[in-house]
Amino acid sequence: MASRQDTVDFILGQIDGAGDVSARKMFGEYAIYCDGRTVALVCDDQLYVKLTPSGSAFATPFETGSPFPGAKPWLLISETQCLDSNWITRLIRLSTAEIPLPLEKKKKPKKMPRAARR
Repeated sequence: MASRQDTVDFILGQIDGAGDVSARKMFGEYAIYCDGRTVALVCDDQLYVKLTPSGSAFATPFETGSPFPGAKPWLLISETQCLDSNWITRLIRLSTAEIPLPLEKKKKPKKMPRAARR
């Protein structure tokens, strides 16, 4: 079952104070980004936050779950926790601080047309 856009919009509104937040649709589900880092996933209208030491300590006791088959465990965030904007914003901030920025992709040089190679 794919996640709904209104669920993602609600979550983005709740965590707006965490930093530069955005979402990207992927295969019917969504990745949530904060300051250029993938910090959470929305799968089947359920929020999963990347498991980090600070995030886990803050969210204790916490439940984990896999957003899709074969995935590593992520923090499974309840609907009640999502409703507390201050709590979820702090969790996202703490988790984002421990997630490294993605590596920049190297641009491949453009191939010259065959006629220009001669």
